[in-house]
Amino acid sequence: MNPDLPTTLGELRASGWRSETVKHEIRRNATARIRAGEPLFPSVLGYEDTVVPLLQNALLAGHDVIFLGERGQAKTRMIRGLVELLDEWLPIVEGSEINDDPYAPVSVHARRLVAEAGEETPVSWVHRSTRFGEKLATPDTSIADLIGEVDPMKIVEGRYLSDEQALHFGLVPRTNRGIFAINELPDLAERIQVGLLNVLEERDVQIRGFKIQLPLDLLLVASANPEDYTNRGRLITPLKDRFGSQVRTHYPLEVETEMSIIEQEADSFDVDGISVDVPEFMTEIIATISQLARQSPHISQRSGVSVRLSVSNQEVLVANAVRRGLHAGEDAVAPRICDLEALPAATAGKVEIEAIEEGREGQILGHLLNSAVLTVFRERVRPEQLAAVVSAFEGRDPVETGEDVAAADYVGLVEEIAALQTPVSDLVGAEANPATVASAVEFILEGLHLSKRLNKDAVSGRAQYRSRS
Repeated sequence: MNPDLPTTLGELRASGWRSETVKHEIRRNATARIRAGEPLFPSVLGYEDTVVPLLQNALLAGHDVIFLGERGQAKTRMIRGLVELLDEWLPIVEGSEINDDPYAPVSVHARRLVAEAGEETPVSWVHRSTRFGEKLATPDTSIADLIGEVDPMKIVEGRYLSDEQALHFGLVPRTNRGIFAINELPDLAERIQVGLLNVLEERDVQIRGFKIQLPLDLLLVASANPEDYTNRGRLITPLKDRFGSQVRTHYPLEVETEMSIIEQEADSFDVDGISVDVPEFMTEIIATISQLARQSPHISQRSGVSVRLSVSNQEVLVANAVRRGLHAGEDAVAPRICDLEALPAATAGKVEIEAIEEGREGQILGHLLNSAVLTVFRERVRPEQLAAVVSAFEGRDPVETGEDVAAADYVGLVEEIAALQTPVSDLVGAEANPATVASAVEFILEGLHLSKRLNKDAVSGRAQYRSRS
């Protein structure tokens, strides 16, 4: 904390500090960011022209907000990012459990302290990171968790049931003058949702039979899945009506956006003695798998295809390449087409496959992989470069690929088949290392096979490509 900040109520008044509601505070800081052209959420990509303008409107209007969207759409990340729109430090009455405003205390502790000490009332400062409360809605969540309850230990200590100081405040009051978030709101039992009605409209809480009303100052934010997605619960109409704005999120609309998210979120491998280079076309294949899955009739679109699928697939792809390099004793690796065989382990648990026949899951996932490779191949490789490559396979022995084929062998193949040099160079550059060249060669050969211009025989992690004639 800055040592120059006021430490008493009198010093606070003399400093010129002015009290304002948390929504005004957020509006002021959001206005400054928008005017300066700064993003509200620098790490959230793909929402610049869709979700962010709606959220900006909600914050400028001073609305409580509910985010509606499927899993893996950065709802929680945006909610937590709202904390950055709070002032860095906020003064409270020292010792207050609910962040009492020194100018307008509401708890009995703060009121008594201000009445007794006056301008000498001690003031402490809380950082914005502590002004955020979050609760994952679960069926066992109680009103006591959110609002508060009588603390039996305080009764044992001698306090009366009629004493407000016998209460233990819940998460909502403890986030007074801050942001409170409830994730997966429909999972909250309906009788508990009723307890939030006063918070959203009258801006207060009432605890059991106590004649106590705490006028709260907070921004309430919630997340929920679309009503046609979850059957675990529902959002009661009066509560839904009290949220000022509903912001609908979505999955990345373009492959490029999904690739940017992958590069931002995927774990960067740091293995001693091995350098990893991921060609851009391999990342594009990973992103395209998710994009195609969101259009597939064999994948449940009600449960969604999270961006986490893309991130996990990228991490597994790189991990398989590193494992392959460790076994081969190579000090530089790049993911290849053969590494895609490791993806079903990451994919199967993150999508819900709708297949009438048992055992078709593998076929559906395999079709997605092949479709993604073919899509990227058609976009990345110029057709006029391929006729000479196909011709070079006529009358020669099959080309063998796989995990145990060394990168140097692919470099030798490019030297042997001169027609491969131009498309490989276009994909990875003329000065690419052997590992990246190997990745490009496998990609071109697999693309020619999926385009029905080369035949392929695959057995036990190895593949042979040969002429169709």
